[in-house]
Amino acid sequence: MAQQAQISKKRKFVADGVFNAELNEFLGRTLGEDGYAGVEVRVTPIRTEIIIRATRTREVLGEKGRRIRELTALVQKRFGFPENSVELFAERVENRASCAMAQCESLRYKLLGGLAVRRACYGVLRFIMENGATGVEVIISGKLRAQRAKAMKFKQGYLISTGEPKKHYISEAVRHVLMRQGVLGIKVKIMMSHDPEGKMGPKMQMPDKITVHEPKEEVPPMMGPPEQEQHAEYNNEEATA
Repeated sequence: MAQQAQISKKRKFVADGVFNAELNEFLGRTLGEDGYAGVEVRVTPIRTEIIIRATRTREVLGEKGRRIRELTALVQKRFGFPENSVELFAERVENRASCAMAQCESLRYKLLGGLAVRRACYGVLRFIMENGATGVEVIISGKLRAQRAKAMKFKQGYLISTGEPKKHYISEAVRHVLMRQGVLGIKVKIMMSHDPEGKMGPKMQMPDKITVHEPKEEVPPMMGPPEQEQHAEYNNEEATA
């Protein structure tokens, strides 16, 4: 955030949390159609860098960078940053199938377009699994068809729910769809696959992963030396005779 007078550590962390939450909500509303997938704030002594992750970076940047400049001006004015002290960047998501936020937005726009709930969910499920995810779960709740509200759960593959690996392997997102009959809630959980390079998935291996090695080929023992000894004994016997 903008440079302020000396404040306590507690107030600083609260202020940073509020800033991140408000910035995330603003960018989510503005760039939802462009596959918005999260934001990262890096504070350096010279300026504050805000990195916007999205699936369609060309739309985020706009024609000749016009849209990103507009967003920079809005953020600067809203949060009281000094002139030229904040800069926005757009970063492309490598694998959009493993990004829960991007898939949540995709499902949201499918439902707003009038596609049937089951068809939209199964389409998202198939797309995620075909692109190398380990497992996926989609939950939709609200007034789906009838007047009575209910929840539908679509699940495929293998998903973990607890422990340290959950922080690394599970990508989760929640969105609300303002339909004519009421509000629908969408929750998407994706379990990413292990990637040793750490690009398409987490670098950390699952702790319960068991690797079964191929058995080593056993070399038959050599029978040479005993035979030589026998020949030597036989020759000695002949010599004495």
